[in-house]
Amino acid sequence: MTDARAAGSHTWPLPFAYLSAPNAELYSRVLGVFAQARERFTVHLRPEDVVTELRGAAAESAADVVTIEAASGALGQLVDWGNLRADADTGRVTTVEDFHRARYLYQLTQHGQAAVLAIAAYDEAIGRRGQLQSVALADIAEQLGSLLALAVQPDPDPAKVHLLLLGLADRFGSLADNAQDFMASLRRAIDFQDGNEEAFIAYKDRLIEYIERFIADLANRGAQIADLLGRLPEAGVGRLLEAAARREAADAVPDGGGDAHAESAAIAQAAALAGARAAWENRWRGLTDWFVSRGSRHPSQAKLLRTSAVSAITNLVNTVSALNERRGGRTDRSADFRALARFFAEAPEDADAHRLWRAAFALSPARHLTVDAETEAVWDELELPPNTPWQQAPALQISPRLRETGSYERRGKPNRVADRSQARLLLMEQAEREAAETAAARARLATAGPVLLSELGGPQGLDPLAFRLFLGVLGDALAARGPGESESSAVTGDGTMEVRLKLVDADKTVEIRTAQGVLSGPEHIVEILDLAPFAPRPEQGRAA
Repeated sequence: MTDARAAGSHTWPLPFAYLSAPNAELYSRVLGVFAQARERFTVHLRPEDVVTELRGAAAESAADVVTIEAASGALGQLVDWGNLRADADTGRVTTVEDFHRARYLYQLTQHGQAAVLAIAAYDEAIGRRGQLQSVALADIAEQLGSLLALAVQPDPDPAKVHLLLLGLADRFGSLADNAQDFMASLRRAIDFQDGNEEAFIAYKDRLIEYIERFIADLANRGAQIADLLGRLPEAGVGRLLEAAARREAADAVPDGGGDAHAESAAIAQAAALAGARAAWENRWRGLTDWFVSRGSRHPSQAKLLRTSAVSAITNLVNTVSALNERRGGRTDRSADFRALARFFAEAPEDADAHRLWRAAFALSPARHLTVDAETEAVWDELELPPNTPWQQAPALQISPRLRETGSYERRGKPNRVADRSQARLLLMEQAEREAAETAAARARLATAGPVLLSELGGPQGLDPLAFRLFLGVLGDALAARGPGESESSAVTGDGTMEVRLKLVDADKTVEIRTAQGVLSGPEHIVEILDLAPFAPRPEQGRAA
């Protein structure tokens, strides 16, 4: 054991062997002490230090108290597996006996440190729920704007470029990873089987609001980010990536020294530069593909994320509807049969069981085939009980037409046709009134030419009808805008209005006051055209 500890580890380290060992919990706690000590920049620990830390953690978490003998045994085993390294502790040697007594200072080896980090990363990835980071979208847009400002400079500072690209890569990686984890956890939440239904239903409203807010932020910020990504290649983003790659390649460790290794050092430096350049170009391509679509067959990841989020909202609503139906008392057929069997078992007499049978399975005499006024009069006169045998009941007259064709026509005068002229007149007046109100709102909403969004409606604002109409045409125009585009136009489904939008400033927020509230959004140039005089009438459409 002494030689093995002095050597540091076996020839083949087994840093993950403690996970399947019988005393795995103690080994994990000991390695946790060394990981915390490393964060405090403490390298070596004695067995007494390890025991002190373990007892302090045990007092807080109600864990078992570890003795010095158990800790020493665990330290020795971890040294054998290669997680720790043991060096002779000569700092406290005062006599020859102390020198020959086994005293060690322990520290994490490279393999042990890698194992601790790997387990911590695994636990974090498994327990991470993920989130939709609207703030990260704003940070990415701001960093891209700063990068564009550096790109237009003739000689940008490599240090600023490198730090800005590192921050952009870190923020973007966090956004992508958290979005993926959130959608995965959301699918698990929707597909739950035996979860807490009350908590899920109460959580549903806040979750849908959270997703809708992120979808709106992604649509607004995504268009701004796509626009910046489209302008950066023209401004010379390749120079910035080259500068960041050269700054990283400058830290590459050279191979050997002297004139004999000059050529190999130059080759290694060139290889390091090529690798760093390829890495940054790959990151930039991933960022571009995340926000900018490449044709209809290769939509951007942001667009796919919006589609998944909208589908998640639909699935959430469907799940809640299913839960409400389940809580409303719906049961399966097997539960009904078990309840019916219990009713039969509790029936006091056979007659009660027979009545229950007829009520449950709707087994009635053949008299239910046709019942007219004469039949009901005979039944009322005779007052026959429901359990009267068929042989003792009066005969039932069946029409020959029913016997031949299976259908029965009642004799007598047919029912009078209801006069619905008054109802049709009311519907016509209501339709004309609604058409007139819509035409008036369309006339108030139409602009004489391009105007700013903030000037729409004037100082009085928009009335409720015009505001609802404006929301409809605005939604059609925004839906027609593609990633990276600043202009869009759309025609309403009935062909009566056309709206044209042009983004002025994505960072400037304007407000439109209405009777129902305030609408805020980025400043646009808006042009709304009333196409009603030129739209084909329904009669013309049918004639065509």
